Amino acid sequence: MIRFPKFFKFPAIVLFILSLTSSCVSREEIVYFQGLEKAEAVMDKQKENSLKIKPNDLLTISVSAAEQTAALPFNLPVIGVSQGGSDMGMSVTGRQQLQTYLVEDNGKIDFPVLGNIVAEGHSQQELAAKLKEKIRRYVQDPIVNVRLVNFQISVLGEVNRPGTFDIQDAYFTLPQALGMAGDLSIYGKRDNVLVMREINGVTTHAYLDLGDANVINSPYYYLQQNDVVYVEPNGPQRQSASYNRNAGVYISIASVLVSVAVLLTR
Repeated sequence: MIRFPKFFKFPAIVLFILSLTSSCVSREEIVYFQGLEKAEAVMDKQKENSLKIKPNDLLTISVSAAEQTAALPFNLPVIGVSQGGSDMGMSVTGRQQLQTYLVEDNGKIDFPVLGNIVAEGHSQQELAAKLKEKIRRYVQDPIVNVRLVNFQISVLGEVNRPGTFDIQDAYFTLPQALGMAGDLSIYGKRDNVLVMREINGVTTHAYLDLGDANVINSPYYYLQQNDVVYVEPNGPQRQSASYNRNAGVYISIASVLVSVAVLLTR
């Protein structure tokens, strides 16, 4: 029978215990939206509080109708954007692009024929319905489409593809943003995701627990323009940040020096 020295047994036992404890990860630590069946009741209410138009937003608004000639006065001219060069101006060739409306600091846009219209505080659908009601006085059965051009969100931290993303959907959620960023890395904290938002010139924030299904009822679950999502690194990742990347080199040098010293002292 092979007998190990006593000094060898203790480190081996310690390493065995550490390997067991480090490999045990509970379901609560990694599974998203636990208890979802109990959290769906007020989700629709949060959707009502989603994307709202703010000052300095850029909008595209198109008006159409069966009699398109009657709808033309309510549309800005379509411009042709030149391609393949730095000259960005009017062009006969190239792709066409709708001109945008800038929401002024007073929350209004200058709309053809109708004049100043309050856009701030409305969703895209609400503004479209408001314009449709006013245009109906001049055009039979108008169709109004409103789109927010500058809807962007940034996802930073422990995700696989951090970056700033252009969003096309009026209803865009935190999980969708994380999906665009490649989901959280294995080192990201799922119970403490930060969402930062500017409201009336003041930066607000909230920490959300993705493991708790009640996150869908947070006013920060549906993202708004220019929101920033930050995923904090977990404990082991923070500790590894302080690890000296040259430690391996130093250990190798020390090993060589010890070996040389042993040879010289024999």
